[in-house]
Amino acid sequence: MTVMSDIWIRDMARQHNMIEPFVEAQKREGTISYGLSSYGYDARVAREFKIFTNVDSAVVDPKQFSPASFVDRDTDVCVIPPNSFALARTVEYFRIPRDVLVICLGKSTYARCGIIVNVTPLEPEWEGHVTLEFSNTTPLPAKIYANEGACQFLFLKGDQPCETSYADRAGKYMGQRGVTLPKL
Repeated sequence: MTVMSDIWIRDMARQHNMIEPFVEAQKREGTISYGLSSYGYDARVAREFKIFTNVDSAVVDPKQFSPASFVDRDTDVCVIPPNSFALARTVEYFRIPRDVLVICLGKSTYARCGIIVNVTPLEPEWEGHVTLEFSNTTPLPAKIYANEGACQFLFLKGDQPCETSYADRAGKYMGQRGVTLPKL
């Protein structure tokens, strides 16, 4: 597999709408950087957050997930309680080519504050808004800034297209819009 460069990412975004909206170059004036980088794309977090709460004493169960586990917030700044968790989504909508696998890494600015960003790989021919998982590992409240950089996506091109893509399998998270909760 080869890590794809800014040239390839730009061409795929322009010609095949791989990333919408697409920011041509890294932006960082007073913000956590986002946009095209040398070998990746730094995506932004949208204003839509789901923050874990224990108000209703819900149990987190991936097979029977209860929306009562979260409070919803539409805000420019999300405060995650100490040792807690929030779900969000990217501003950008992604369309992954059949011969590409995408992995995501958190931004160092957040990592240095004890905020971990997790995203599972974006599989070949998957498309949608990416659901972002933010963990606040600190004993203090932590801020996440909407419309600023949250994580970097790296595009790995295979030596040939896969036999069965996410679209072929009719994956359960295909075409997701907004913050998407666990599905069975």
